[in-house]
Amino acid sequence: MVFEFDGGFELTKKLYWEQPYSRDFTAKIAGSNGTQVELDQTLFYPRGGGVSCDTGVLGGVKVVETSKEGDKILHTLESPANFAIGQMVTGKVDWDRRHRLMRMHTAGHLLSALFYSGAKCLITGNQIDVDRSRMDFSLEVFDRSQIESFVKEANKLITDDAPVKSYFLERSEALKIPDMVKLAEAAPPVEAQLRIVEIAGIDRQADGGLHVAHLNEIGKIELLKLENKGKTNRRLYYDVASA
Repeated sequence: MVFEFDGGFELTKKLYWEQPYSRDFTAKIAGSNGTQVELDQTLFYPRGGGVSCDTGVLGGVKVVETSKEGDKILHTLESPANFAIGQMVTGKVDWDRRHRLMRMHTAGHLLSALFYSGAKCLITGNQIDVDRSRMDFSLEVFDRSQIESFVKEANKLITDDAPVKSYFLERSEALKIPDMVKLAEAAPPVEAQLRIVEIAGIDRQADGGLHVAHLNEIGKIELLKLENKGKTNRRLYYDVASA
């Protein structure tokens, strides 16, 4: 299928960064092949970095996947739509899914901060999803009680509450900040500016994902399962429940 495209179009405006709590938006069709659509701006967060994507409705048709292909953000539709280049359409994000992913993602940042500060663990992998999420850590000794204590501490911090905010810093400035990067085998994107997600007084990480505005929105982190995944690699499965 040929992908029709507006040759004068630049980059999709990331409304999901600017308005993470918005649910509806209007955009212009910038490219389409019938089942995949590119917009001039979008609230739909694309899959990436181990984090699942937004779904919802666009122009009355279900969006079943949002993905990145190079610089493009593509919205995959459940069925073909005859959108014309330049046509204005309305979109609606599945809010229950979006907010659950935000809660899961912020919970992951909180856990990684505590694992790092308490045991100097780095993140070796992750998968943030709706049903359950997982995080892998470089922890030498598989100490279940230690891991359970980190989860307990995380839930205490959730109860105490703290604001969560995002902002941009020059890459060179951001990488001078101690403990900014907690990934074992990956560096932040090679961009002039990095997006920073900060849990006030607890954690700062370069991150492109969506997060709740306050820790108490997470609810409660529930430890589901622990696994050994190698000599020094541990896997933690977790869920978030309403407080």
